[in-house]
Amino acid sequence: MFGSSVNVRTARDLHAGGAMLLDVRTKPEWRTGHAPGADHVSMDSVAQRLEWIARRAGDEPVLVICRSGNRSGRVAGMLRRQGVDARNVRGGMIAWQRAGFDVVTR
Repeated sequence: MFGSSVNVRTARDLHAGGAMLLDVRTKPEWRTGHAPGADHVSMDSVAQRLEWIARRAGDEPVLVICRSGNRSGRVAGMLRRQGVDARNVRGGMIAWQRAGFDVVTR
């Protein structure tokens, strides 16, 4: 295990290798731009979707991302307490975009 958080470069590489990237921002935030291939479950819905998240992740870690890393840190901690290998993506989508990584908008 890498620990409880990863930087955006590590998150991108783990996601490319099959790890789940879970965006926990609100729907309006998600629509402003998100990482390609990310799954969206707003922070308020994570507890209700826990079984789906664990099943979707399988044996891979869940990389939790939000705008800046605050909400995702709380969600990653909650998921770890439920037995899910979850890691906070430090800096969130702000860091993702600053790194020049692709962003999907709809």
